[in-house]
Amino acid sequence: MQNKILSHQKIQHKVRRIAYQIYEANVSEKEIIIAGIEGGGLKFAKKIQHVLRSITEAEITLCKVSMNKKNPLEGEVKTSIDQKDYKDKSVVLVDDVLNSGTTLIYGVYHFLKSPLKQLKTAVLVDRNHKKYPVKADYKGISLSTSLQEHVHVQFKAKDDMVYLD
Repeated sequence: MQNKILSHQKIQHKVRRIAYQIYEANVSEKEIIIAGIEGGGLKFAKKIQHVLRSITEAEITLCKVSMNKKNPLEGEVKTSIDQKDYKDKSVVLVDDVLNSGTTLIYGVYHFLKSPLKQLKTAVLVDRNHKKYPVKADYKGISLSTSLQEHVHVQFKAKDDMVYLD
């Protein structure tokens, strides 16, 4: 059984709010790197990038972050832009759902290997089941769920949705 948590309209509102929060924290930056974790995180990052481009003159660079989400220790974290392109810049690491924190912590670890101006994290849904000391600086919604429940984020043209089953 599906329980709708966020409708398309509510997701658009959350994206806009998070984009404004990112802008406010980076108002003097000339470039902001929006690093989306492959999958739902990248789709969410593209939505944030779109709004940011409409509210700031800063260059908004999208970076795809690829990793083995099931076992981040296997393989390595890769980014679609070179390390030199985000060095000493403001980076926002984006994922759709913060569940245990595993994906986000390995993404953060990758970016911390390079000197950055600042590193923040953004998620659409924070499930509060962390096993690592990682938090979302920007979040759309916090959900207290059981471990048996699953949060699904669906990004489709004009039909974005978050539901629980």
